[in-house]
Amino acid sequence: MTTLDELDSAARWERFTALQQRMRAVWDVMRHDHDDESVVIVPSVAVDPLVASAGLVQAFEERFLFLLLLLRQPALRMTYVTSTPIKDGIIEYYLALLPGVIPSHARARLTLVSVDDSTLRPLSEKLLDRPRLISTIGAGIPNRDRCHLIAYSTTDRERDLALTLGIPMYGSDPRLSDLGTKSGCRRLFAEEGVRHPLGAEGLRDQEAVVDAITSVLARRPGTESMIVKLNDGVAGNGNATVDLRGVGVGRKELVTARVSELELESPTLTRDEYWDRFARDGGIVEERVTGTALRSPSVQLRVLPDGRVELLSTHDQLLGGPSGQRYIGCTFPADPAYSRLISEPAEVIGRRLAAEGVLGRFAVDFVVVRDDAGSWEAHAIELNLRKGGTTHPFLTLQFLTDGRYDGPSGRFLTSDGVEKHLVATDHLESPALRGLRVGDLFDIVARHGLHFDQSRESGVVFHMISCLTELGRVGLTAVGNTADEAMDLYRRAEDVLMDEAAAAARAPELPG
Repeated sequence: MTTLDELDSAARWERFTALQQRMRAVWDVMRHDHDDESVVIVPSVAVDPLVASAGLVQAFEERFLFLLLLLRQPALRMTYVTSTPIKDGIIEYYLALLPGVIPSHARARLTLVSVDDSTLRPLSEKLLDRPRLISTIGAGIPNRDRCHLIAYSTTDRERDLALTLGIPMYGSDPRLSDLGTKSGCRRLFAEEGVRHPLGAEGLRDQEAVVDAITSVLARRPGTESMIVKLNDGVAGNGNATVDLRGVGVGRKELVTARVSELELESPTLTRDEYWDRFARDGGIVEERVTGTALRSPSVQLRVLPDGRVELLSTHDQLLGGPSGQRYIGCTFPADPAYSRLISEPAEVIGRRLAAEGVLGRFAVDFVVVRDDAGSWEAHAIELNLRKGGTTHPFLTLQFLTDGRYDGPSGRFLTSDGVEKHLVATDHLESPALRGLRVGDLFDIVARHGLHFDQSRESGVVFHMISCLTELGRVGLTAVGNTADEAMDLYRRAEDVLMDEAAAAARAPELPG
């Protein structure tokens, strides 16, 4: 018998390539109610140790719990792995959302595995350090020909985990990861003729950034702001803004001074730390697109195992942070005024990715601006070869309603033809929320009628629940029949939770 440790890198890639060839056959037999169909879910995330905590790591791993809704398939078995145990109440909350399924029947087909390791390392790395635990997970797979691995992102660690379990991974080959970096996607946009902001990629230091900005100013003297991005920055935290107002052309020394004073989007990084990461990982600089109206939509697509590209959804992103570049949440679907405008170049990118061998879900982020004549113009800015902040709200809606996104009309319709909208966030947060426990949240949901109503297919679904008490943070997806209804539900949930948190913080009267 061969073990993973006995394989060098080349041998691992060879075996992984062969293993991935089985994904199409696995995909073809899915959802046919075979008694031996199963899935292993490892929501491994790499977090920034400067901003993360064990509680946040666990919450991000639990953000994938919407996949428990797959258990509506009556024969499917699921193994869900996390760093530390998930509270029973959280599992019961999700299983209660299952339409037409007895929760206890679904629970019997769910195996929860905890690594019992609360360090900040990625979950896949923790698993690989525990071969016996991987063997235990593997022993629970009834048929490897009808099983696959679902991971949050795909790295060499997930490759090794797939090899050790002997099941293919529904996700992109880690060797293609450069396509999803800020530099890699700019090159791809250029090669495919997709409009994107003026700038430069493949940079490694401040001097290269200064030269790139100077070059842009020579072409567009009126440029007032440019954005520096770390190649692997996530949710806008790797971005920084350079103020160029009043700089003009041919004043490199002033550009140098402005670059040294760039404003970071991350609240925890210092400038020295930022440039250390820039030197290590590389990055880009690009013009900050402006207009009379500006939005930040995204397009989700997937490449199926047979190579077909499927348009899944469009979203408008909700952004925050010091300069409005940090991802906070989203609304769905995107404004029909420009949904096709962004879908068409996204599909061009999708076909290129399929030709490269990409598999699974990905998202293309855009900036769209409206000119004085009222016309919208789209600029592609990022490509995420992983599941992101818009993945779980959309799939939650899809699993709960059996609906689909209609690309030509830009609408989402349930199986009964009812239009649906959502508003979602990972960042309902306040120190006051630390006064609430998980049980308190469920009590609030019940008393205030915030639970998702399966008869109306509307309501609120919460996620990242476990970090409520430790971090004062929770996520939610509000679903309504119109954009206004979804936003009203979202705001009502926010108001109710904040009011309840304030009530929980009131000091009790002392006993007489």
